[in-house]
Amino acid sequence: MNWKFLSTLLLAGIFAGATNAESGAAESSFALRGFGTVGLARSSSDHAEFVRDLSQPVGIKGGQWSGRIDSILGLQANWQATPEIELVGQVISRLHYDRSHNPELMWAFAKWEPDPRMSLRAGRIGADFMMLADSRLVGYSYLPVRPPTDFFGPLFFSHFDGTDVSGTLLLGNGLVRGKLFAGKTEEKSAGTLGVWDTSDSSVRGMVFDYVTGAWHFRLNSARIRFAADMNTSVLTIPLYMIGANVAAESLRTDGKVSRFLSLGIVYDQGPLQLQGMLNRISHDTSVFQDSSAGYLLAGYRLGAITPYAGLSWWKTKQKTELPPVSDPFLNDMYQAFIAGAKVDRTTYTLGARWDLALNTALKFQWDAIRSSSDTSFSFANVTPVWNGKTDVLTVTLDFVF
Repeated sequence: MNWKFLSTLLLAGIFAGATNAESGAAESSFALRGFGTVGLARSSSDHAEFVRDLSQPVGIKGGQWSGRIDSILGLQANWQATPEIELVGQVISRLHYDRSHNPELMWAFAKWEPDPRMSLRAGRIGADFMMLADSRLVGYSYLPVRPPTDFFGPLFFSHFDGTDVSGTLLLGNGLVRGKLFAGKTEEKSAGTLGVWDTSDSSVRGMVFDYVTGAWHFRLNSARIRFAADMNTSVLTIPLYMIGANVAAESLRTDGKVSRFLSLGIVYDQGPLQLQGMLNRISHDTSVFQDSSAGYLLAGYRLGAITPYAGLSWWKTKQKTELPPVSDPFLNDMYQAFIAGAKVDRTTYTLGARWDLALNTALKFQWDAIRSSSDTSFSFANVTPVWNGKTDVLTVTLDFVF
């Protein structure tokens, strides 16, 4: 199916629905909303650029305030075409792999809900690989200035073209919901190896939620099979030439699978907000190291102001056995390349959110990032003298309209 064509058709239908809604009954079935973040951040280090996630080719560094990594603007349209069918479109401007902020079609799907207990969506859908992942660009919806980068940083894709189906049932004093999804990605990312086009990579997964009172529990399982190689030919070609085929194949991403497993718990009642999440990511390719990550976040509302504190971590593990390479020079290059994917970092966070007006929040945050000195993968443009430490100060204004 041509998902690009479907996405364009859905948006055309949504905006055409505006005219119908305005000329119809007093209660319109069409809604147009917007959201955004104006953010400024600076880092204390001149030797590594802090990025929001691995999709960003550049970040922020010492002594320079910048709005590049956190500033976002979005527009969303919803049209309830019939009692059972809703069309949704969302366009977002953010920092892209090519350093532009060109508008990006984030959502464009049709939703069929024949019963409140069941729904089916088709089109471009948010990548729901982890709890809160599909809303992580809507700054007003979450407590800190950005979702913890140690946890969400590896998730460099935000949407996929495909379908999902979900069902909800009563269980005890709460609700249990299950969801299955499948489709293909349509995104690019940039790094030290250049631009990597992940288009046509297949994704599938499942989600289980249980909501009871102030508690929300979630289990996510997902996988992606990449459709193209990264730009590793500068190393793989020489490895093939000397017969080190196993080592060369270990650097391929074409046809290789990455698997995501995560568990999340959220509590929100009265003045207290608590979040705790864990994830495990494993890869068939050695371009990335298997990783585990997690975070704890707590906030307490004091009127319009909510101070909060958090702790997050992201650690990778190199595969215990690497294939041998007979040539000493190429072996050193191969070992260094694998080691370059290492991440070992912990972040301590303090901040405050001030809901200063209706649908508007001002946030202040300090992040103390403490990485091992050989961690460079999770930052941009790292120099050899990087010691793994940096402090990031951020102020953001989040709004919805």
